[in-house]
Amino acid sequence: MAWNWLRKLAVNPTAKMALGERGEKFAARYLRRHGYRILVRRFKTRAGEIDIVCRHGEWLVFVEVKTRKSDDYGAPSESVTKEKQNHMSRTALDYLRLLGHPRIRFRFDIVEVILQEGVRKPADIRLIQNAFDLSEPFVY
Repeated sequence: MAWNWLRKLAVNPTAKMALGERGEKFAARYLRRHGYRILVRRFKTRAGEIDIVCRHGEWLVFVEVKTRKSDDYGAPSESVTKEKQNHMSRTALDYLRLLGHPRIRFRFDIVEVILQEGVRKPADIRLIQNAFDLSEPFVY
């Protein structure tokens, strides 16, 4: 597992992290089936982490995956706060800097995964394309 170092710091690491990892796998599979080409999973910098970086046609797409057991307390995408959007924006700019600042269109998508307990397949997967814009004051 990719988060072994963090497991020691987490309050209930195994259940929550395992749920997130399963959600990311289902999200990646869903994206591939819908024409996305996965480039990088779990891209990390000091600014933050982006769950999946992929191509969709002429777009470079930065994807945040939100996995929940149900949507009883609202849609999973509602937990992508302004602070999280700022971290993703900064991390996306770091990724683009590594590519040499290409002239490319990019966007931020969110994939919501509902994984009910005891069920092997997701109850629902929802893709929100262009969920938010590059956060201010960032410019590309």
